[in-house]
Amino acid sequence: MKKWFFFLLISPLLVNSQTLYNPQDLYEAPSGLFDRDSLRSYHVNFYNPNYHSILVDSFFTNPDYRLPATVTLNGIAYDSVGIRYKGNSTFVLPNNNASPKVPYNIDMNYWVSGQKLLGKKKVKFANAWMDATFAKEFTASKIYRKYLPTPEVNLVKLFVQNDYLGLYVNTESINKQFIKKHFDEKSGVLFKCDPVQVFGQATTTNGEPNLNWLGNDSTLYYDSYILKSDKGWAELLQLIDVLNHNTSEIDSILNVDRVLWAFAVNTVIANLDTYNGFYIHNYYLYQTKDGLFQMIPWDLSESFGGALLGGVWATPNDIYHFDPFYGYTTDAASNPLLYKLLDNPKYYLQYTAHLRTIINESLDTAFIRNSIADLQNLGYAAASSDVNKPFTTAEYHDNVESALWSWSWFYGFAGIMSTINERKPYLLAHAEIMRTPPTITNVMVQNNLLTAEVYNSTSVDLMATISEYNSKFQEFAMNDSGQNGDAVAGDNIFSAALPFQASGEEVKLYIRAQNDLAMQLNPERAEYEFYTYSPTTHIVETHATERFLISITDVLGRQVVPKKNILLFYLYSDGSVEKRFIVK
Repeated sequence: MKKWFFFLLISPLLVNSQTLYNPQDLYEAPSGLFDRDSLRSYHVNFYNPNYHSILVDSFFTNPDYRLPATVTLNGIAYDSVGIRYKGNSTFVLPNNNASPKVPYNIDMNYWVSGQKLLGKKKVKFANAWMDATFAKEFTASKIYRKYLPTPEVNLVKLFVQNDYLGLYVNTESINKQFIKKHFDEKSGVLFKCDPVQVFGQATTTNGEPNLNWLGNDSTLYYDSYILKSDKGWAELLQLIDVLNHNTSEIDSILNVDRVLWAFAVNTVIANLDTYNGFYIHNYYLYQTKDGLFQMIPWDLSESFGGALLGGVWATPNDIYHFDPFYGYTTDAASNPLLYKLLDNPKYYLQYTAHLRTIINESLDTAFIRNSIADLQNLGYAAASSDVNKPFTTAEYHDNVESALWSWSWFYGFAGIMSTINERKPYLLAHAEIMRTPPTITNVMVQNNLLTAEVYNSTSVDLMATISEYNSKFQEFAMNDSGQNGDAVAGDNIFSAALPFQASGEEVKLYIRAQNDLAMQLNPERAEYEFYTYSPTTHIVETHATERFLISITDVLGRQVVPKKNILLFYLYSDGSVEKRFIVK
């Protein structure tokens, strides 16, 4: 006798038929290379005792040159690892001061194919040379990752030739492994957007990755962008051409929302060492298979007003009170991507909505202070015994709360908490950010009709896509007219038919509402987060002896174990029905 299984999911978390996609699931699990609760010791031993002078020389003359060494972690030695020095100012400054504490770039499979360290092919140790706290990059990374793909960070101890070199910041490499993790493919165009000139060195080149159009000759861009994939110059020039000459089509080649999120985080946490900051560099561009370039943040160590030239600012408070839209930029010629995006009224409101979200949910001073305390407690002994660090142990703690002005006032190092304590009220009092946006609640899908309760809006749109790359959301107007599926006119319940149903694909969606002054999104982190919709009733033909695993996801995208939340109907060929609950 054949059975038909009818699986009816009745979990209260799924009653509205949509779940929230959670990109945080893509990040490192505990015990991985970037485990934040452990302080691992890495031992590097070069075969050549003259390694330091060789690598210093090659930094200036042949930057890609590597020397072989063994890397040992937890008693396991990895042979023939390729190592070079990395960085720019963080290499030059300690090297000029005869300090051995320079940053390291470690390639595990440079000579040994497939060799990995806790699953990673490349490891980068930053020396935190301009961060007395060792916590700025870590703290910034925890904020950035809420809104866009971001490298992970933790602290490590580094020993070289059996000597303790000091406490380092382990920063995830932006390479094919990172790309695969976040975009589920890795064959696209990848650029590191950083000038080739070396800090403090006389040069005839003056690269700046500001995305200005220089002409059709790709060699004109070599000083400003570093190609990290097999090809890509034609694609980069196409992006720059569209940006500068056909801006209305920019969303056909750029993931605009991802850029707006990056700019918004840069602004809120005072990271001026990036595109819309004071020094234009420190970002990557990756073109996914949907044809859109993604902006990926990089080198977050100067967040919270870190390592800024003292002569730049009239007073220290200028670090905290710079404009959240255009900062210290001057015009579209200096930062064309920023100016051209914010010149679009819808992008301007979208960017402002992102600012509000970050300010309201990511500047919790108690949470940040406790997170830093946990990190610094973990690293305190290692930092105290680090004789190569340029700051004192007292400054290790002091620069968390307050600014540090050092090196004959040549450099200023704003405090993490002082930046937040000064910048947050300044931002909240800004006229544009103070504007009242719509409110969006009770988003649900029933019978392929999406509804949402919205107040204080002049327009409400369903943004939806079936793209496997979570991009190219299309706009569908929602209405409160009592027509076209809407139940009651004027009750602030806006409705729209769910699009793409004929495709049979999972629909990805969010709600966008705006009035004349402000915009609101639901979920607020859209488009990095969004709702997914697929029918919750599945009919499966099978034999009684077969077993099926049913996966249920909660509203945070986490898989949960069923507990009295699955009702099974067994329909037999004779027409009889048996009803059972699965309980685990």
